[in-house]
Amino acid sequence: MDEQQAGDSPGGFAAADMEAYARSFQQIAEKSQKLVAEFLARQPEAADSPLNTAGLGEAFLELSQKMLANPAKLAEAQWALWQDYINLWQAAAKRMAGSDDAAPVIQPDRGDKRFKDPAWNENQTFDFLKQSYLLTSRWIQNTVHCVEGLDEKTRQKVDFFTRQFVDAMSPSNFMATNPEVLRATYETRGENLVKGLDHLLADLERGRVTMVEPDAFVVGKDVAVTPGKVVYQNPILQLLQYSPATPTVHARPLLIVPPCINKFYILDLRPRNSMVKWLTEQGFTVFLVSWVNADPSLAETTFDDYMTKGVIGAIDATLKASGAKDLNLVGYCVGGTLSAAALSWMKAKKDARVHSVTFLTALMDFSEAGEITVFIDGQQLQLLDEHMREKGVFDGRIMAQAFNALRANDLVWSFVVNNYLLGKEPFPFDILFWNSDSTNLPAAMYSFYLHKMYHENQLCRPGALKLGGIDIDLGTIDLPMYVLATKEDHISPWRSCYRTTQLMRGPSRFVLAQSGHVAGVVNPPGVGKYGHWTNDTLPADPEAWFKGATQHPGSWWENWADWLRPHSGEQVPARVPGGALTGTLPDAPGSYVTKAQP
Repeated sequence: MDEQQAGDSPGGFAAADMEAYARSFQQIAEKSQKLVAEFLARQPEAADSPLNTAGLGEAFLELSQKMLANPAKLAEAQWALWQDYINLWQAAAKRMAGSDDAAPVIQPDRGDKRFKDPAWNENQTFDFLKQSYLLTSRWIQNTVHCVEGLDEKTRQKVDFFTRQFVDAMSPSNFMATNPEVLRATYETRGENLVKGLDHLLADLERGRVTMVEPDAFVVGKDVAVTPGKVVYQNPILQLLQYSPATPTVHARPLLIVPPCINKFYILDLRPRNSMVKWLTEQGFTVFLVSWVNADPSLAETTFDDYMTKGVIGAIDATLKASGAKDLNLVGYCVGGTLSAAALSWMKAKKDARVHSVTFLTALMDFSEAGEITVFIDGQQLQLLDEHMREKGVFDGRIMAQAFNALRANDLVWSFVVNNYLLGKEPFPFDILFWNSDSTNLPAAMYSFYLHKMYHENQLCRPGALKLGGIDIDLGTIDLPMYVLATKEDHISPWRSCYRTTQLMRGPSRFVLAQSGHVAGVVNPPGVGKYGHWTNDTLPADPEAWFKGATQHPGSWWENWADWLRPHSGEQVPARVPGGALTGTLPDAPGSYVTKAQP
């Protein structure tokens, strides 16, 4: 008997290998049964989710009707796809014949990480599969987008969900068509799939795809570690004051109002990328709001409360703790929207305790608020309101899922491949840990925000919105203003952020940073990862601004600090956090940031 007959399988695997494979796939089968049972058990819960596809069937029915009304255009699109496939077959045939000039018919977009494995280019079969997918997905999306006669909201909805479908169908997302997964399955004898099912079952228990293990970081130990004190608190916030890092500081303190849908420590991650730490090293006295993780007892807390007890309450406490007469205000995302409303309210009250304001990726005009609006149209708002009335809060994890869907390839499917198909542990990345650490919002507050801002766009219209008994008019705000937007922002589109410079009357500087809503903001000097654009003129058209802008390498932080210093007053001895206000309140990062989801 030869060596093959003695123990090798016809495919070249040793008997021991085949036994290992059999054991692995037996485990997979057993765990798959549990997986199916879990899936079926969770269907009623999934059906109750407020972020379902309300109105999607009607939107695609309208799309189909419009497409069929113009069969010539549909035939033209079909012919274009056929021509693309002829070119692909010809290029593939040339390559199989050994030709060196068989250029790809289509290439992935720059930054598309799905096809980074060398086999997608080097192996003819996988290269053909990749290009076939890219051609088909381009055809689907172009055909849907170019249908005539759809209103803009319907077009946006069908475009978004078409992209979700196309992204889900990528060959990189399936074991049999992903060369990296096939290689791992061979090398580990299927152990990657066994581990992947373990990860999937654990995620079903958590109710979300794991981006970072829950214990990868500890708040106050690994992130949010800049020293400071809680100097004030009320039912909706704790106010942190950070210890000085220089012997003298600017006289005018800096108060930062972060978004209330996430924890504040996106601005105080690890020391190397902490904006708070960097600001203290530049000689600024930094105060920062830590919003409460709301529970049903706060269900009736309003948007007015978040403005008066939140932003204005933090201003009161900052000035008492610092002894200053006025301050510089910073609002990030929803924190910027709240800050703008507060500034208009204060202007009406002749309250001049804010000297300048900085807005970071904050929307005031919601007329073009990006793809997130597909989740908050009229039908969806009704479902959200019903959900919040029942729960008393808006669960921040729901919005996190919606935000992740805006970048599904990076924030959903890449983890499906890594965790479930490759069986790997998620990489411990601090920003993704923060992204998974959401904050609940009171039902009354968040319903008002969705209706009055996103749905009715009242904030940017003078007198349309009344808060704290005052008609809000952003045109009355005449403070020095620094406005930052980020070029690839899917949450606060940069052109919409730019409109802030036209809504308010103060002297303004607009800066556009590379990357997105988070990475573009959290971009410390010295990293050299993302650059930014500046232009001292502020035409009405954002495209005209960009056309005349100058691109600079590196972080925007130093540009901002150069703008802040002249607005921050003379140097005074460094301040002890809290002064007489400290009392028995805890050290930073405080207790609100560590409050678990109710």
